[in-house]
This record gives sequence, C-alpha cells and structure tokens, in this order.
Amino acid sequence: MSLPSSGLVSSLYNARIARGEISADPAQEAALDALDRVAGDLAQPQRHHLFRRAAPPVRGLYLWGGVGRGKSMLMDLMVEALTVPVERRHFHEFMLSVQDAMERVRATRVNDAILPVADAIADRLRCLAFDEMEINDIADAMIVGRLFERLLDRGVTVVTTSNRPPGDLYKDGLNRQLFLPFIALMEDRLEVVELAGGEDHRRAHEHEVQRYFTPADTAARAAVDAVWHGLTHGNAAPLRLHVHGREVLIPAFADGAARATFYELCDQPLGAADYLALAQAADVLILEDIPLMGADNYNQARRFVVLVDSLYEAGTRLYCTAAAPPDRLYLEGEGSFEFARTASRLIEMQARDWGARRLEK
Repeated sequence: MSLPSSGLVSSLYNARIARGEISADPAQEAALDALDRVAGDLAQPQRHHLFRRAAPPVRGLYLWGGVGRGKSMLMDLMVEALTVPVERRHFHEFMLSVQDAMERVRATRVNDAILPVADAIADRLRCLAFDEMEINDIADAMIVGRLFERLLDRGVTVVTTSNRPPGDLYKDGLNRQLFLPFIALMEDRLEVVELAGGEDHRRAHEHEVQRYFTPADTAARAAVDAVWHGLTHGNAAPLRLHVHGREVLIPAFADGAARATFYELCDQPLGAADYLALAQAADVLILEDIPLMGADNYNQARRFVVLVDSLYEAGTRLYCTAAAPPDRLYLEGEGSFEFARTASRLIEMQARDWGARRLEK
C-alpha cells in the first residue's frame, strides 16, 4: 500500500505508520492532502507591505465523516505540525469559554459582546482547531455566525471535525432559519472534505481491557467495587465542585478517583460546564447503572453524551456498569445519530493505555 505524500502532516502520519502505531488507511488520504495544504500555507511567512493589501487568510478546513474514522487523530497531527500560534479545543468547551467571556464583557456595559471576544481570540491565535463541531444549544446557534465571521475576517484559520456535513448542523433546531448564514459561511470560507468509508478504528481497542461491565448485575458491581477499593482503599468523601457560582456534588471522591451513578450525573440538571469540571478533577470515574436509552429518557441520554465527550477530551479513565454493550445502549429514534459517536468513544476508552498519561502525573 502506498503511503501519503510528504507534506507536513503526512510526514507525521507516515512516521506513526513506520512505528506501528497506526495502519495506513486510503480513506484518510484526501483529508491528509487538505491538512497538508493548511499546514503548508500557515508555515509560509506573513508578508506585510505598506502600500499593498494584506495577503488573504489561509483557507480553513471542515473535515466530516462517520465515527471512528480518524478525524481527531488527523487534526491532532496538523496541530503538532504547526509552528504558528494554534489552539485545539473541543467545540462545546470553546463555546462555554466564549459565553463566559461575553458575560465579562457585558459586565463592562458593552452591549455587543461578540466582536470584542472574537478580537481577543484573533489577537493571540493564527489557527483554531475544533474537535466535534456539533450544535444543539440555541444560545450557541444564535452567536456562532457573527463570532466565526469575525474570526475569519481577522485572519484566523479554522479547522474543525464533525460527524455531520455543514448543512446538517443544528438540524431541526429551534429558529434554525437564523442559523443558516453560519452554514453558508462554513461552506464558503472553509474547504469541506468528507472522510468517507474506511473502518471504525476505535474498535481495534474493543477487547483490550475490561472496564465496561454488562449487564449491570451483582458480578459487575463486585468488579467495580474491587477497582474502587484498589484506587481509594475505602477512603472517600463527597467532592463539591464550584461551577459558575453553583455547587455540583459528586457522591464519592478520593485520590483522583470519583464514583457516581448514572442517575446522580445524568438525571440531574447538569450541563457541559459541570461535566468539564468533573473531568478535570477526576483521573478515574466509576459510573454505575447506565440504563438503556431512547425517546423516553432523551434528556438524560443527551447529558450522558456530553459527559462522555468531556471525559474523552480530558483523558479520564472510565469504568462502567451498564445495561447493554455501548452500541446497543441507545434504542432507535431521535438522538441515535449523536449517540453513535458516544458508543464508539466508549469502546476506544477500553484501550489498555487509555488515561495512562494522567495517571502517571
């Protein structure tokens, strides 16, 4: 099998193949070509001439495709290849930080907070790399258009991954017609590349280590009890996280390990900021009694999706007891598309070395 070309990103990709860390995947070559183009263009020196217009900003990339195709890995290679100021963020985490920054600007009696926040980002970055662009929140949907238009106008190169093409973002969302200019912006200002076909690479880790126990019976409970006692030696106390002036209670915590039930974390009015705070505090989470999910508990399922995303991004090691394997947890219907990524991530998190970097610190 031929290897991709020798661009900045492809060189890192080929090195990982040579080390036996990944296998060459022809389905990833179009994405590598596009990422090489972005990285190569950003590597060119910026030329400023007194009497000439500034060079146009480097065109960004919208990379989309099914779960487990390697989108996040490829984007991480691009970030590694860059020498310009770049920031890699999970999209939900980024939008939370934008909302917080807008609140601080409004506190200074500035009515239009979007432009100052975008300008502050553009002043320090040449490239913004987002993992998993997915818009479900109407508050995000109403501000992303002007926010990203300003960032792009200021010369920030945006690279993002998503499971959906731009036209399917915020699908069936409230007041979606107000969101359509953002879709047009993505399609006009970014190169849209589909990472099609191929295999779900996360399933390579499906049977490496058992941290996901199903069904959630007495044997599963005994297994996670043994893990918990090994981590904490029976010493634990509630953890109180302070998030935006609220207190979020985690029932048991000790030595970087947290333990809770699905009900305690996903049947409560918690959001992305709460789960991010938990993921940052806990090197290990034991989550018990994950039920089957579907239309009847759709809100709980959405919270579970955000929780897993937060744990995944933070590299938190996850032990679970659940009613079914990951790809059979969610019944058919609304939300099943979004849950496919969650199931794939739950499988990837079974890798033997998942979370090792945090535990070694």
